[in-house]
Amino acid sequence: MVLKYINEYRDSDLAKILTDSIKECLKSANFTALNRSKQKLRLMEVCGTHTMSIFRHGIRSILPDNIELLSGPGCPVCVTAQQDIDAFIELARQDNVILATFGDLMKVPGTFSSLQKEKAAGRDIRIVYSVFDAVEIAAQTKEVIFCGVGFETTTPTVAASILMAAERGIDNFSIHSAHKLTPPALAALMETPKTAIDGFILPGHVSVITGIDGYREVFEKYRVPSVIAGFEPVDILKSILMLVKQNISGTPSLENGYERAVSESGNVKAQDIMDKVFETADSVWRGIGQIPKSGMRLRKPYKRFDALEKFKIELKDTPEPAGCSCGQILMGLKIPEECIMYGKKCTPAHPVGPCMVSSEGACAAYYRYKG
Repeated sequence: MVLKYINEYRDSDLAKILTDSIKECLKSANFTALNRSKQKLRLMEVCGTHTMSIFRHGIRSILPDNIELLSGPGCPVCVTAQQDIDAFIELARQDNVILATFGDLMKVPGTFSSLQKEKAAGRDIRIVYSVFDAVEIAAQTKEVIFCGVGFETTTPTVAASILMAAERGIDNFSIHSAHKLTPPALAALMETPKTAIDGFILPGHVSVITGIDGYREVFEKYRVPSVIAGFEPVDILKSILMLVKQNISGTPSLENGYERAVSESGNVKAQDIMDKVFETADSVWRGIGQIPKSGMRLRKPYKRFDALEKFKIELKDTPEPAGCSCGQILMGLKIPEECIMYGKKCTPAHPVGPCMVSSEGACAAYYRYKG
C-alpha cells in the first residue's frame, strides 16, 4: 500500500501531462513584472533534498529552456558558517571529550583542519544517526558534545534531547547550536541585489514542522510566488506548474502543493518543544553573512548544555576558503560550473567547500549527475 501511494507521485504519464502543461503555459506567455530576470523564469528550490531529487529524476532535462532551476540555501551542512566548522573542530580537540556528529560534517574543511582529519589524528569523534544516540553515549561515559546543525526539521529533536538530558540529570552532555531558520534566509535573498528569483519551491520537510503559516510574514512582505512541494517527480513538476501560472497571471500566492504532509499550522507540538529550549538569535550563514534572528540559541534555563560556554570557546570571524563560490551558489548568483574550482581543485574526493561535501549540496549533485 505504501509503495502504491509513493508510485502515484512517480507516474510517468502524469509527469508528462504536467511537463506538457508547463510548456503550453509558457508557449505564448507574456510575463508580468513578477518576472525579475526578464529572460528566463528563475525558480529556486530551497531544499537540498529537492536538488537531489531534481537531478536524480532528470527534471531539468525535460523542462523548457526558458525555465532555470537554482539551488538555494537549503542544505544544512552547506550553510554552516566557517566559524562554526572551526568551533566544532576546536571542541573535538578538548581533553576527555567525545564529539558526536552526523556524517556529512566529517569532510567539511575548516580553516586548518576537518573533523575527518581530527579523527585520523586520534580525537574521539563518532558519527551518530540521531542526537538521542549522543545522549545515550553521555549516560554511559565521559563528556559528549553534539554538533547541532539543520533547520526546523531537526531542531525540535535536539531540543527534545536537551529536555531528556535535563530530566535524567545527564550533565556531561552539551551541544553547539548552529541551527538555522528558513524564512529569514528567504528574506535575506530578497534583500540581495541581482538574485532575480521569480519563485520559491519551498521545502517539504521543514514545512511539515512550520506549516504554511511559517512563511506568511515573509511572503506578505516580498510577494514572491511560493509553493511548498513534496520530493517525488510529480510533486516537483506540479509545484513548477503552479509557479509558472502565478508568474503568468501576475498574482503571487503562497500555495501548498504537498497537502498530504503539510498543514496550515504545522506540527505545533514540535514547535512548542523547540521554543521551550531555544530562542532566536542573529546567525552567520555561509556566503550570505549575518541574518537577524535566523539562528537558534539555548534559552537561559538550558545554558549549561551550551558547549561553547562550558569549554570557554569563542566563535571567531574566519573567512571562507579563497576562490570557493559556495556562498554565491547558495544565493542563486552562480551555478556550480561557474566556480573556478569546480571539478578541478574541488571534487568529492578533495572538497574545498561544503557544497561539494554534503549529499544535498548543489556542487555534489552537479558532479554526480552531470560530471
